[in-house]
Amino acid sequence: MDIGTLAGFVIGGLCVFGFGMQWQVGTFVDVPSLAIVFGGCAANLLISLSLDTVKTFPKTLPLGFKTSKDDPVEVIKKLVEFSEMARRDGILALESVLDQIQDPFLRQGLQLAVDGTDPELIQDIMETEMDSIEARHSNGKSVWDLFRGGGPTWGALGTVIGLIQMLKGGVEDPNALTQGMAVALITTFYGSLIASLLIGPLTDKLGVKNSEEMELKTIMLKGVMSIQAGDNPRIVEQKLKIFLPPSARGFGKDAEAA
Repeated sequence: MDIGTLAGFVIGGLCVFGFGMQWQVGTFVDVPSLAIVFGGCAANLLISLSLDTVKTFPKTLPLGFKTSKDDPVEVIKKLVEFSEMARRDGILALESVLDQIQDPFLRQGLQLAVDGTDPELIQDIMETEMDSIEARHSNGKSVWDLFRGGGPTWGALGTVIGLIQMLKGGVEDPNALTQGMAVALITTFYGSLIASLLIGPLTDKLGVKNSEEMELKTIMLKGVMSIQAGDNPRIVEQKLKIFLPPSARGFGKDAEAA
């Protein structure tokens, strides 16, 4: 569980529903406004994207609350261990540990190296796999981007509808005035809520997680290529530490030497 995401929703919800609404949530519930904003956003998705892409929306929702299973530092340490084994016993020795590797991307790369595949072909296969992963992420995120952008737009449309109802009803008709004002204000509220709390931050989080995963896959790719080239384990470590912030580099052979 990503504690940051959960904490953000709790704080945001407290600000809006607690301090803002004073927990009088019923006052802010308006069925026509809900239909305009959320129904309009759903229409955007169905018109703009294929049905298969739209179906990814509920599948990608949990990703915003999950933490990465792989720590870059631990991945680097493991790759350095593999390089030591390959340098000491030969690259074929890595075949004995392939079944222990959980990440299929890293396992595939090392399997190709063990099989004696040409280095350029290994890099091409692994980079193509990375492109495929990133394309899937981008495809899923496009649903969130449309939902995020559609919220304020449909909120503004609902405001226009509410104002038209007010003007056509005239001040002599209190019911038309009240209904129009409710639609005008509450649709704007729903649209802003989608963009600023419900959907917007999760969309950004998916983008961040994609960047983190691509960086991790790049570390794995560089590690596999260095192992395949027979680099000294210290060189492998130095190559991969470049991807870490300076504060996270205090481990490994350089740290032991110091």
